[in-house]
Amino acid sequence: MQIVPDGGVTAPLGFEAAASACGLKSSGAPDLALVVSQRDCSGAGVFTRNQLPAAPVTLDRETLQTHSDRYRAVVTNSGVANACTGPAGLEAAREMQRLTAESLNCNPEQVLVLSTGLIGEQLDVKKLEVGIRQSYAKLSKENGTAAAEAIMTTDTRSKQVAVRVELPGGPITIGGMAKGSGMIHPDMATLLAVLTSDANIAAPVLQRLLRSAVDRSFNRISVDGDTSTNDSVLILTNGASGVEVKDEVSVARFSEALDKVCLSLAHAIVRDGEGASKFVTLLVVGAQDEAGAVRVAKTIATSPLVKTALAGGDPNWGRVLAAAGRAGLELDPSQLGLWISSDGVGELQLVRAGEAADWEEAEATKILAEPEITLRLDLGQGEASATVWTCDLTHEYVSINAEYRT
Repeated sequence: MQIVPDGGVTAPLGFEAAASACGLKSSGAPDLALVVSQRDCSGAGVFTRNQLPAAPVTLDRETLQTHSDRYRAVVTNSGVANACTGPAGLEAAREMQRLTAESLNCNPEQVLVLSTGLIGEQLDVKKLEVGIRQSYAKLSKENGTAAAEAIMTTDTRSKQVAVRVELPGGPITIGGMAKGSGMIHPDMATLLAVLTSDANIAAPVLQRLLRSAVDRSFNRISVDGDTSTNDSVLILTNGASGVEVKDEVSVARFSEALDKVCLSLAHAIVRDGEGASKFVTLLVVGAQDEAGAVRVAKTIATSPLVKTALAGGDPNWGRVLAAAGRAGLELDPSQLGLWISSDGVGELQLVRAGEAADWEEAEATKILAEPEITLRLDLGQGEASATVWTCDLTHEYVSINAEYRT
């Protein structure tokens, strides 16, 4: 498997992209992105579990249920989430779908729609129409980065990646772009991801592999514990490589490559977390089963007390254990062990048998001053483990979100 230099959604054969500024963002920055395949695609999607899904989520779910192997495009706007907008919002999403199809000379059902931005505002369809037409005129292989930048909201940088993998039938490529910085939590959050591939793979298999990849990547990250109304991960595969993904080896290798793309994008979202200064890996080992390990890791990842201690470089291990203790699992304190580590400094045990181990404050502080750190918690129950990725919680996060609407 190889990383494609500067790769993104246009790295696979047969895909083009474009972006434009149509005035949805007050800043005047690009706010509409178009990703288009030159041929029909199989498609799959995974969406938020929030009970108040945005109009594009509702529309895409409906579209994917009825048309699984003839998609042509994904159109995304930023600046306005089109969430909590009632019937008018759903009509705007349908119009966004129709206008894109009109430009591409295809059916509306061949277009999937994404939105991100401020909740509660109605989409200006006239602005969308201008943006879609402008983007269509600029479609090219070279505009993948422009599309990745156009879907950003509070992101400070674009997020894209592509990998090439050799299958028994030949090489295939998987590319992707994502956005997300705040309102990020397992079951996804204010994140959008568009994935593309030139492999030939049936929609039911694609859906299964995408769900698995999302569960091991986007559903294992947390910035602030909030799950959004708009979370969506979409994938289109157009078969332009001529390589089929049907046999066991091909499916396994495709799955591995898809996992890598999703995990890379998920990590990029955490690294760009609103106000974040540290990338934190939470590794829970010694659990009875993986579900329990995930549950403990997610509870720690969403603890404001843990996250603020990490921001301050404070080795307050009691906060970590307290969070683990409210995860809903039966734990034996005498079996617990906790370590912190960083590649630049090494590893230090803070807790042994549920009590403070023998460690030096200066050494712990040195580790926690690093930009990337790992917390490893051993529950002492079994052989299962799980990893969740998060970041610290700084004053900057509060500043960003206290003024989000202004």
